[in-house]
Amino acid sequence: MGFSLLLTVVNAIFSGIQRLGTNAEGLPISGPMALVALLGAVAGVIVSLWGSVALVRGSWSALEGGQPSFATFVRWDGAAMIRLFRNGLVLGVLVGLMLLVAAGLAFGVAQLSQLLAVLPLLVALLVLIYVVINQKFLAQVSLLEGLGPISAIQRGRAVVDPQWGQVLLLGLAEFAVMLLGLMACVVGLFVAIPVVACISTAAYRQVFGTTDLTGLMTGSDAGQDAASLV
Repeated sequence: MGFSLLLTVVNAIFSGIQRLGTNAEGLPISGPMALVALLGAVAGVIVSLWGSVALVRGSWSALEGGQPSFATFVRWDGAAMIRLFRNGLVLGVLVGLMLLVAAGLAFGVAQLSQLLAVLPLLVALLVLIYVVINQKFLAQVSLLEGLGPISAIQRGRAVVDPQWGQVLLLGLAEFAVMLLGLMACVVGLFVAIPVVACISTAAYRQVFGTTDLTGLMTGSDAGQDAASLV
C-alpha cells in the first residue's frame, strides 16, 4: 500500500509537469514548454514501467511465502523495464494498425451504406477484446520469461486461448476490485492496486508456471541469455 501511494504521487507529479507545458487542448504552449511537456511524459512512462516491474516482483515474492520489504519494490531494474516497454510497444503498434485498418474499411463501406459501416468496427471491437484477454499476462511473460515481442505475444495466445473464458472472468473480477477501490473515495485504490497485482501474478503462476527465467527476483539477468529475443 505504501508503494502504491508513492507510485501514485510520483505519477501525479510528472503528469502535472506534462500539463504545465500544454494548454487546455493538450497542445504545447511554446517551444520550451513543449520540451517540458515531453520530459514530463517520458518521465511518466518510465515511472509506470518501474511501478509495473515492482508490483510483479513484490507480488511474486509474497506468493513465494516471503514478506516483501520496501526495497523489494523500489529496486531499479533497467533491463526488465526495457523488456516490458519493448513488448508493450509492439503490441500497441499491432493493435493500432488493426484499428486503422478497421477504420479504413468502415469509411469505405460507409460510401455504400451507413448501416454496413458498423460491421468492421464491431469486428474490430471483438478482436480487440480477444487480444486484450489473451495478452493479459504480457507483463509477467516479458519480465519472467524474457521473450521478445512476437514470441511473448505467441506465448500468450498459446497458453491463454484454451482457457480464454476463465481469463475473461478473471479480468472482470480484477476490474470490479479496482472499481470498488475507486468508489471508496479513491483511497481504496491504494489497496486495490496491490490486490489486483497479486491476483494477476497468482493466475500467471497457475497458468504459466512458477519459474523465474530472467532472474527478476534476484536482480540478475543471467537467464535472459537463454531466452528468445525474436
